Amino acid sequence: MTRVTRLVLAGLGVVGAGVVQVAGAATATGESTYQSSCVACHGADGGGVLPGVPDFTATDGPLAVADEVLVKRIAEGFQSPGSPMAMPPRGGNPGLRDEDIRAVVRYMRQEFGVR
Repeated sequence: MTRVTRLVLAGLGVVGAGVVQVAGAATATGESTYQSSCVACHGADGGGVLPGVPDFTATDGPLAVADEVLVKRIAEGFQSPGSPMAMPPRGGNPGLRDEDIRAVVRYMRQEFGVR
């Protein structure tokens, strides 16, 4: 969601504090989930900030696999081949719901997917 869209929706009372109101239920956006659970290792630009963390912008990187594979890797944790470290299940945030994970996958594809 772009900043302008968030501002417009916030003005309408639909979005507030990084949360989107959908049918009366608050659902964390993919962007807010990425910022709170992923950015420390994967970076704001998706390039990875720690040695061995995969680059989301690489054509053969993590975003080259199907959504179901990404959701499973995020939910269960994953160690990239050759990486000295593994991503913990749910990015180390046990409170992430499956719908949050699907939202963050959509966000990563939108923001970092190779075009």
